[in-house]
Amino acid sequence: MKTRILLRRAALLGLALGILATTGCNRTEPGANDSRPRVALVVKTLNSPFFLDMQRGAQKAAEQLGVDLIVQAAEREVDVERQMQIVENLIQTRVDVLCLTPSGSKELVPVVGKANRAGIPVLIVDTRLDEAAVKNDGVEFACFIGSDNYEGGRIAGAHFGRVFTNDTRLVVLEGIPGHETADSRVRGFRDGIKPFANLHLAASQPANNERDQGFNVMQNMLQAHRDIQGVFASNDMMALGALEAIRAADRAGQIKVVGFDAVEEARKEIAAGTMEGSVAQNPEAMGRLAIENAVKVLQGEPVPDYLPVPIELVTR
Repeated sequence: MKTRILLRRAALLGLALGILATTGCNRTEPGANDSRPRVALVVKTLNSPFFLDMQRGAQKAAEQLGVDLIVQAAEREVDVERQMQIVENLIQTRVDVLCLTPSGSKELVPVVGKANRAGIPVLIVDTRLDEAAVKNDGVEFACFIGSDNYEGGRIAGAHFGRVFTNDTRLVVLEGIPGHETADSRVRGFRDGIKPFANLHLAASQPANNERDQGFNVMQNMLQAHRDIQGVFASNDMMALGALEAIRAADRAGQIKVVGFDAVEEARKEIAAGTMEGSVAQNPEAMGRLAIENAVKVLQGEPVPDYLPVPIELVTR
């Protein structure tokens, strides 16, 4: 869905071209040079390598394009209320464009509506807004930038179908219940294993995208299902927590773990042969594309409804 919001100061960009930006993290005050367009990137958390990579890509693009970048996030991904407050504060300080990775696909729709009414263009990054809620509230955004999370989960499921030939019991560590990204990945995984009659899903439980919860949930699963041979975690933080639980249970090397995001630590585990694989996104590209297209919106240039970021399964 493309926003038809009237752009308040399209001339900002012409004044800003060629000026290097000093990007900021967790701040809302204007930059020293007020001629630069102020673009906010609000992510789910900055305690995750995934979103740190996204921030890095955004900062590089901002420096190249002369943008005053503001990056903010709640401390935890599950703190939807805090993210809503952050967005509302940025609307009040009159940023020129808002790039948002919503922690809640439904919950963040009303604040996007507030940005619409304030005349602030919005770009959605990584996690889609709930389509029904968007339609019901009449909310608009310029474009969505992100990966096909369903396809990533399906690829992970199909991989298990290739590596396991005997009857195999699998478990899933879900993300935050009700969040579009995690739900799509798990749904894709379930569909990915359907063609393989030898693969059986023994349990599927949320671990809220956090490493310590991945550890705790995996510990409980290992006790309840002693014949587990494979784990799919819908992000790498949970996958790494599951690996720790598997080691603590003296089951290292006996259970294959596939995660999602292919963060650096997960890649090291994959290279060492201790983790089976991870579905790689490119969060740095997401951040870069968010800022590049925010600039295009400020210029009044058309942007596509959907900018896909490629995914691939990383294995040893």
